[in-house]
Amino acid sequence: MLLLGGIQNTKGLILERVQHDISLNLGQVGTLVAVFQIGFLVASLLAGYLTDRQGIKATMMAGSLMMAAGLVGTSAATVPLWFFGFYLVIGLGIGAMLVAIVTIIPTFYRERAAFMFNVSNAMFGVGMIVMPLVLQALFTRQISWRMFYLGLSVVVALIIAVLGLLKVSRGASVEVTIRDLISVMTRADLALVVLFLLFYVAGEASFLNFFPIFYSAIDIDGASIDQKAATAAYVISSFAFLFTIGRFVGGFITNRLGERTTLVVFSFFALVSMIADRLLVARAVYTFMIFGFALSVLFPTASAVASKLTSRSGSVMGLIYVASGLGGALAGYVVGQVSGAFGISVGFDVIIGFIAIVAFMSPLIGRTSPAI
Repeated sequence: MLLLGGIQNTKGLILERVQHDISLNLGQVGTLVAVFQIGFLVASLLAGYLTDRQGIKATMMAGSLMMAAGLVGTSAATVPLWFFGFYLVIGLGIGAMLVAIVTIIPTFYRERAAFMFNVSNAMFGVGMIVMPLVLQALFTRQISWRMFYLGLSVVVALIIAVLGLLKVSRGASVEVTIRDLISVMTRADLALVVLFLLFYVAGEASFLNFFPIFYSAIDIDGASIDQKAATAAYVISSFAFLFTIGRFVGGFITNRLGERTTLVVFSFFALVSMIADRLLVARAVYTFMIFGFALSVLFPTASAVASKLTSRSGSVMGLIYVASGLGGALAGYVVGQVSGAFGISVGFDVIIGFIAIVAFMSPLIGRTSPAI
């Protein structure tokens, strides 16, 4: 989880370098983010089936092998098509690994599942905080992003070696059938939560992927590209820090406010924060960390609401992963295309639109409604 959090939170910093290294325009960067998320989406749909048929170890091994191959391939890429293909493979590997981890915890830690979920999410957050700082330290020493990805592939190779030595019994996963999906999607209240999460992920993913490119394009008192890139890395880490803190205290917040009130309050908090941060970006860029705190409780709280609306929690979690993949793909494509047509500043403003949709949907979440 530490490794996955690190890869997820360094995509924007690396894409800012890749954009110049292999000559990508902003539209291609957006398509690249969409390709990554499509890989994540496809893996999320197939990994549960593979786990059910072949066991958790097989899913983790497949995910690890794809991650290693994708990291090595992208580190060697010199043309856009090559990078696109191997970036898709990384997305497939991360999707498979996340589904496997979600399955491992309730399978092997039945009595301590809640504790282990918190630990795993905490490690994901630590990866989000630490890896951008590691990457920036490499950049300041003129070490390429290619070496960073090669180094990560070595860590994945160690995971593969450990997996090969383990004897793991098969664990059952909840398979999302077409009948389950149709049954769940005919519930207006559940469909609303899924759409809420889709636009939430679109807002979060587009910020993390495009902020470094956006900030590098701003004229900040004569700051050089390298100085702005360093600042962007520190902003991403500070965002991740408060995001992780928010995940830790989110349970206390929802206990105090209630789930629906939490969604409303923090959705509008995120919207106001994003607008203010955008206006202050040239003078107080670190205020974006407040945006991270505002976002932190939305995904787990909305997921908890969804799980209480139906007994088919497996189907709902499957749909939530699908929404995550679609939201990330939507963000990459839309922001990339708008940026290519009107400039990165206008493209970055699309994030405000995503968060506004989330905010105005939030009062409707959790209300009971008849099937449609």
